[in-house]
Amino acid sequence: MRKITLGKTNITVNKNGFGALPIQRISKKDAVYLLHKAYDQGINFYDTARSYTDSEEKLGAAFEGKRDGIYLASKTGAKNPEDFMRDLETTLRNLKTDHLDIYQFHNISFCPKPDDGSGLYEAMLKAKEQGKIKHIAITNHRLSVANEAIDSGLYDTLQFPFSYLSSEQELKLVEKCKESGMGFIAMKALAGGLINNSAAAYAYMLPFENVLPIWGIQREKELDEFLSYQENEPVLEGQLDEVIRHDLDELKGEFCRGCGYCMPCPADIEINNCARMSLLIRRAPSAAQLTEETQAKMKKIENCLRCGKCREKCPYGLDTPSLLEKNYADYKEILAGKEY
Repeated sequence: MRKITLGKTNITVNKNGFGALPIQRISKKDAVYLLHKAYDQGINFYDTARSYTDSEEKLGAAFEGKRDGIYLASKTGAKNPEDFMRDLETTLRNLKTDHLDIYQFHNISFCPKPDDGSGLYEAMLKAKEQGKIKHIAITNHRLSVANEAIDSGLYDTLQFPFSYLSSEQELKLVEKCKESGMGFIAMKALAGGLINNSAAAYAYMLPFENVLPIWGIQREKELDEFLSYQENEPVLEGQLDEVIRHDLDELKGEFCRGCGYCMPCPADIEINNCARMSLLIRRAPSAAQLTEETQAKMKKIENCLRCGKCREKCPYGLDTPSLLEKNYADYKEILAGKEY
């Protein structure tokens, strides 16, 4: 079983991290079962957030009284010290613990620092002094904020999207974190569902000794796949190498990662799914993508105001209105021809 140490934190965990966003979509009973199975098979790092509805509560139900050897990370989207402390207390109560191993500013639009006027970094320091958190961290989708966080020396870990679809800029972030002794937690290691070969994704991550991928797990089958790689590591050669080359060729250029930070839409368009529907329906076919409900969601693209708000908020600088338009046109063709 391969392990990883997150920078200078001395947190050494299984290379398989558990991303707990998806468990908000399943029952408490099923979530507890999955979490217990993951723990019993050696997974000991769990990442959640205050904004993931009842994810924290499900983790708390699973691990109450089992805190030793388990590393818990959560996040706050607070914009002031008062909300920060309120979020932290709620998180600790939900997780049924007296401390977090890692507490992260959740995709914040700037890099909090001491004396910047927000009071947020000071709140982190206070929480650490109180023993409620052990390490101060940040998550982001913006390269500028991520680079500033690394350069500041104020953070113990960075969580950022990283997969074999990442660009040279993301690779530089990984290397920069390594040089700075900062842990790198890889979110969206399956590119928001666009990568559908978990063995290829896992094999790609193995050479990065400072990267901890957190796999978003919702079903037992998904968990079993990643557990199987612990004893029989996939090798990035032959068929898996070809999978990656094919995906890079198919997905090169602009595509929506599905992060959702362009939301909400004034026209009520579900942008994070609609702007990549063409890729989803071709790469990961599901009956749900052709239902009347999904068709209705895609039809809302006709009401796009072209206001540009989604474009302004996109951390990847995508021309989101144009992507919506292209995806809708392709979706209608697929629907008409039942290319499925």
